[in-house]
Amino acid sequence: MSMRTPLGKVRGLGSAKEGTEHWWMQRLTAIALVPLTIWFVVSLVALIDAGHATMVAWIQNPFSAALLILFLGTGFYHLKLGVQVVIEDYVHAEGLKTASLIALTFACWLVALVSIIAVLKIAFGG
Repeated sequence: MSMRTPLGKVRGLGSAKEGTEHWWMQRLTAIALVPLTIWFVVSLVALIDAGHATMVAWIQNPFSAALLILFLGTGFYHLKLGVQVVIEDYVHAEGLKTASLIALTFACWLVALVSIIAVLKIAFGG
């Protein structure tokens, strides 16, 4: 027994087959962000009274730099996925929706790239 209307059957409208991958990626990034966020918060709390030189030395540590870059990349990708769902669900004007999704993608990539470059610049003493 099908739950689709006769008109829906004729039009062939249904799943775009893209929601599952989006859902999985959002869950995987959320799982990855749990230990990364705990590491980041614990590190910042441990360095709460540290000066500029100590913070620079912390970022120059290869382990810290790698985890920080992973945290930033995963965090901005997770942000993009979450806000994309909000835009797709609540912005109904197609032109505004498309423009918003393009702006979101560019903004997330730009801020992530600038953040990662800043970490790399500090890590390599630039």
